Amino acid sequence: MSPPRLSLPTHWFAGSLRSRVIALFLGLLALVQIASFGAISAGLSSHARSTLPAQLEVGQRVLKSLLDRRAQTLVEGARLLAADYGFREAVLSEDAETIASALENHGGRIGATEVAWLGTDFRVVATAGADGQRGELAAAAAELGARAAAGGQASGIALVDARPHQMVLVPMKAPVLAGWVLMGFPIDDQLGRDMRELSALNLTLLIREDRGRPWQARLSTLDAEHAAQLAAQRWSPHGEALAGMRPVTLLGEAFGVHGRWLTPLASGGSDSGAAVLAIVSLSIDAATRTPRELQFMLLAITLAGFAVFAIGSVYTARHVTTPLRSLGAAAERLGAGDYATPVHGLQRGDEIGALAQSFETMRVNVADKDAQIRRLAYWDTLTGLPNRVLFRDAVGDSIAAAARGGGSLAVLMLDLDRFKHVNEVLGYHFGDLLLRGVGERLTQEVLRGQDMVARLSGDEFGVLLRDADAALAESVAQRIAHAFQRPLVLGEHKVDLGAGIGVACWPLHTTGDADTLLNRAEVAMIAAKRRASGALLYDAASDAGSAQTLSLLSELRHAVEHGELRLVLQPKLALGDGQVVGAEALVRWQHPQRGLVAPGSFIPFAEQTGFIRVLTMWVFEEAARLWLALQAHGALLKLSVNLSTRDLLDPELPSKFDALLVRHRVPAEAFCLEITESAIMDDPQRALATLNRLSAMGFRLSIDDFGTGYSSLAYLKRLPVDELKIDQSFVRNMERDLDDATIVRSTIDLAHNLGLTVVAEGVENARTWDLLRELRCDEAQGYHMGKPMPVAEFRKWSALWEQRRRPFGKSSPMRLH
Repeated sequence: MSPPRLSLPTHWFAGSLRSRVIALFLGLLALVQIASFGAISAGLSSHARSTLPAQLEVGQRVLKSLLDRRAQTLVEGARLLAADYGFREAVLSEDAETIASALENHGGRIGATEVAWLGTDFRVVATAGADGQRGELAAAAAELGARAAAGGQASGIALVDARPHQMVLVPMKAPVLAGWVLMGFPIDDQLGRDMRELSALNLTLLIREDRGRPWQARLSTLDAEHAAQLAAQRWSPHGEALAGMRPVTLLGEAFGVHGRWLTPLASGGSDSGAAVLAIVSLSIDAATRTPRELQFMLLAITLAGFAVFAIGSVYTARHVTTPLRSLGAAAERLGAGDYATPVHGLQRGDEIGALAQSFETMRVNVADKDAQIRRLAYWDTLTGLPNRVLFRDAVGDSIAAAARGGGSLAVLMLDLDRFKHVNEVLGYHFGDLLLRGVGERLTQEVLRGQDMVARLSGDEFGVLLRDADAALAESVAQRIAHAFQRPLVLGEHKVDLGAGIGVACWPLHTTGDADTLLNRAEVAMIAAKRRASGALLYDAASDAGSAQTLSLLSELRHAVEHGELRLVLQPKLALGDGQVVGAEALVRWQHPQRGLVAPGSFIPFAEQTGFIRVLTMWVFEEAARLWLALQAHGALLKLSVNLSTRDLLDPELPSKFDALLVRHRVPAEAFCLEITESAIMDDPQRALATLNRLSAMGFRLSIDDFGTGYSSLAYLKRLPVDELKIDQSFVRNMERDLDDATIVRSTIDLAHNLGLTVVAEGVENARTWDLLRELRCDEAQGYHMGKPMPVAEFRKWSALWEQRRRPFGKSSPMRLH
């Protein structure tokens, strides 16, 4: 049965923290083990090198002991022969045959190869075996005899037949000296084996038969190649001291050697320079090499350490990364909008627990912020009622439910009478109180819990009646109208209010979507206000353009979705030097069947139905894209975009613009937003709040068609605007009408005194351009310089204008259109 294997998920080793922790642990262990192995190897090497000379000295002593022991064996054998009675009798009787036999027998017992009987004068009398080596033995005997004369016996090394032999000379007395016994045997491989066994060192005997001849290895425990290399080394002359250990290199391997002279006995009766050198050696590389057993033990320890560290690091990594993955999953849930699931790991007391607690705190705070944002997005902060966005979604959901179940529903749209007058007379704070009171009264009159009351904008409210037919809707509308006949009591004031109420039912008046139903209710509301009839049910007959209106709304939506709208630009020029400083972005509709549709044919309708918000966002986004393209070509122009009354009263307008700026990476300072006086005065308080937010974002604000509205100068001072745009009705006739010229001059002076820039639109001739320059107007716009034109044509026009404008910088510019 195979052992279990540790199986780790592949994602552990994909650059994760867990894999890095494991790699760190194992890497540190590897470094420690490598350092330990290096230290052990270095220590063993150092110790081996320091003790190697002593080992070689001990080896030389072991060699001497072995030679002495072998010599003692020869001495004892020789003595035994000298004491043998038969041998003594043969010597005394000079029985040569018996002497030779005794020499051979006794020599064979101890393994002696050279045995001889010498006379008292050290001459060879008899030998065992052949007489071929008698001369060499006689020479050795002569020198041994000289040594024995002082001590009674002698020993030494002799070269016999070019081989080193160990020789002894022992006297025989009977009772006086009768002669000498000579015994010897060759120094053979057994000596090397004994040396290797006792000291673990190698022994090599080098001989030289003559001073002029090379050294030869006659005995060695090294292999033949190493022995030959050792013999080829340069050695000190015979007789000189061999001091300590000597390092040599044999076949690329370092050795430590220690030599000892074994001075041979004279051969041939003269000093021929023969020498014997006993060399004890040990491989330095082998001595300093880490023993294989130790290597295996260190490897086993390392593998065991890796296993323990791997298990420990996996456990540690899991202990650290598991809660981190849990926190990562919590972050993904938060990113996906799940703020209800709590963060796990809060019970830990370490840093990860603190991090988990921080995540939990963040989750709670984000959930609170999300709830606030959702409330701001879908609820009116003043009245606490649903806003237009939530109301529209609810109408859409109700239509879908009614379509599935075959039901019906109704929408009531209500617009207060005289609310602007109340604001102007009693102040905006009282106006806010009034709107809250209206919301409460509507909620009281709409008794069913399934219905919805919403504040759509300004003083406009809506009511959604689910599962309601026309009769029920008219009944509720009449009840609301009667309720508004009762004055609202707000503190010390009683306010009489009326309201125009429009009613539209699904599917009675339309089978379209929520926008169509809301438009029907708005048409009915406008008719009710016009007739002052209180509540009015939608009547297609009274809406003369209803069929055309529905078709136009559908076609407009189709135009936005299918790219039928076109952006055109009309240049704005600095009157000082004629430079192009900006352009007004305008929308044109290229209808596939009807061709180019005039703006007057669909812009007022879009404002009436609320579709103008969609057109405004389309123009703004296209202008953002265009600004980036113009900037890429080196043109830094400020693009002007018009805002309608519905745009200005939309509380979500700043956030919508901000989202588009972020998406296209365009600064707010690239735009000038143009607002008419009438748009501001419809609901001054809400308009001011929106304008303040837009100005804080960095947008440049302009009052368009200035002079045609009813705004007071005191209120104009409170607006965060940057420029005034004089209406073209004054500019176009100023060269012929002194009153218009006076109005233009006064407006320019007023704007400059307020620190505002002045733009004159409707400049259609050179005379008007020159008059405006004389009046120190800042910028001009009109057909005299350039009409609204497509983007590609605008680029060509700008390039041509820049080429031609400089000669006319001090007078009227050349007309290009």
